[in-house]
Amino acid sequence: MSLLSIESVSKTYGRDARALIDVSLTVPAGARTAIVGPSGSGKTTLLKLIAGFERPDTGRITLDGTHLAGEGVHVPAHKRGIGIVSQDGALFPHLTVGENIGFGLPKRQEGRDRRIAALMSMVELDADMLQRRPHQLSGGQQQRVALARALALEPRLMLLDEPFSALDTGLRDTMRRTVARILAASGTTSILVTHDQGEALSFADHVAVFREGRLVQAGSPQSLYRSPVDRQTALFLGDAVLLDAVVTSGQADTVLGAIPVSATDESHLRGSSGPRLQVMLRPEQLRIRWLGLGEADLVKGARARVLDSEFGGGLCRLTVEVGEGPSRAVLDLRVSGFDVAAPGETVAIEVVGQGHVLPG
Repeated sequence: MSLLSIESVSKTYGRDARALIDVSLTVPAGARTAIVGPSGSGKTTLLKLIAGFERPDTGRITLDGTHLAGEGVHVPAHKRGIGIVSQDGALFPHLTVGENIGFGLPKRQEGRDRRIAALMSMVELDADMLQRRPHQLSGGQQQRVALARALALEPRLMLLDEPFSALDTGLRDTMRRTVARILAASGTTSILVTHDQGEALSFADHVAVFREGRLVQAGSPQSLYRSPVDRQTALFLGDAVLLDAVVTSGQADTVLGAIPVSATDESHLRGSSGPRLQVMLRPEQLRIRWLGLGEADLVKGARARVLDSEFGGGLCRLTVEVGEGPSRAVLDLRVSGFDVAAPGETVAIEVVGQGHVLPG
């Protein structure tokens, strides 16, 4: 069941700045959805339209059956029942933690203090922090207070506007997992806006990729990562190995040998100028093995000559040359620290799983 429905929404600033172009998106109830894309892709504009800070030029936005925006309707932001957590948390510096969390709750409401205490526990903050001011908290603690304040009013939808971007890398990962766990426990439907594809894939169970104001692809993180709709999306969502291929009946002929492709991938062949396309593999699908003396005939996989190697600990880089003449290809690979070979050495590359055919 969907909670939020966005239908054919467009937004233009001035005469020519088209921020959103005919966007339609459905957000499932109870889901954690991530809207991801590079700067200028329209994701922040969409967030503002959902929150009620901007009006769409065309289209319609509906939340839990209530028409919020479009077609002459505009429900004010404070009446939408939507919670917002921004990058910096936007806490009131002159209020204590407890006062910040309870800011939207009526002062005389019965059980108000118990509600604040329960929210403190939910976001994993100690009760002795209730009287602290925001400047006495770490960045991660401030974001937890901001989340508790937003949850206090039991919003129908939670909007997270790059809430982890100002945190250090280690703390960012911890906070992302913590917030995902809290939202799942509370059953709150949420939308995370981020430019970090890794953050989107790990946080959400539903991802929407935006580019130049358009919705490019939406679905589960696994489906987008494994079956991106085009080359740009493939490279945006992570490292990818792209191989020229001749595709026929469930198989792609590449410099790494014959690679199976799914039947749905062959739909790209219809309407293309010919069978020569590109097949995408993710780095983890490649098994790299250095060939020692006497092993050449014992190891499966295409042979490649190492052009360059860069040791980086657990994850290293190999640049290899596969094939000869017109079919020659240079591949940039990510490998385990145990698979690093020196320039000039030979390695075997074996492909695991299916390739994904990209449209021509």
